[in-house]
Amino acid sequence: MSLGQQLAPHLPFLRRYARALTGSQAEGDRYVRAALEAIVAAPEEFPKSVDPRLGLYRMFQGIWSSTHPEEWAASADDGDQPEAIARARLARIAPMSRQALLLTAMEGFTTEDTAYLLESSEDEVEKLIDDALGEIEQQTRSRVLVIEDEPIIAMDLETIVRDQGHEVTGVAVTRDEAVALAMEDRPGLVLADIQLADDSSGIDAVKDILAEFNVPVIFITAFPERLLTGERPEPTFLITKPFQRSTVKAAISQALFFDQETVPAA
Repeated sequence: MSLGQQLAPHLPFLRRYARALTGSQAEGDRYVRAALEAIVAAPEEFPKSVDPRLGLYRMFQGIWSSTHPEEWAASADDGDQPEAIARARLARIAPMSRQALLLTAMEGFTTEDTAYLLESSEDEVEKLIDDALGEIEQQTRSRVLVIEDEPIIAMDLETIVRDQGHEVTGVAVTRDEAVALAMEDRPGLVLADIQLADDSSGIDAVKDILAEFNVPVIFITAFPERLLTGERPEPTFLITKPFQRSTVKAAISQALFFDQETVPAA
């Protein structure tokens, strides 16, 4: 099996990580393309002593660390723009901390694997994760609309959201109900399942909501590969079913981190 064939199944999930890390589909996918171009240009540099997925993320980390300077925030002089606000927030959280959190909580890497990816020690990775969680939880509190037609999953999401200090504005099970709830009580974040009751779509519900006002969205699906192709407009934040509580918490924190309208907690 060629290297390309070995890497292909892991590309959708690398896009998920890159989008969450950058807060942008376009930027995240650009970094993934750069990593792939580096592999094609110098295949002999691809790590041979680890499994292909770990090697792929290691190559991505090399591109990220070499092209994403920590002083990025200092370049923002238009403070009223979303990009400038995201950069200002980025400056308050060590990039390594955010990477450690996403690699473990969202991508499911072990502490040992994350230490390899970040060229750090396991103890340092654990400290980075604690630092990121502490800083992010202090930064953001919001009001969350849950769009989910499975009662048990909806209850789990409500519990996770409230445990993180956020308020749940409502739980919708259909497209029409989701739009009505959003118009009645504007949320600061939307958690949306893809497939809803009565065969309606969470994607369509979100499109209707975004036509009225901007709000960060996290999609939840059992088939993430379908929304991580890099071939069309796709979600920036995506959670895979079945999900872990830590994955949902990390995604919520990251989505709010890049939202210009989120108000820091007192």
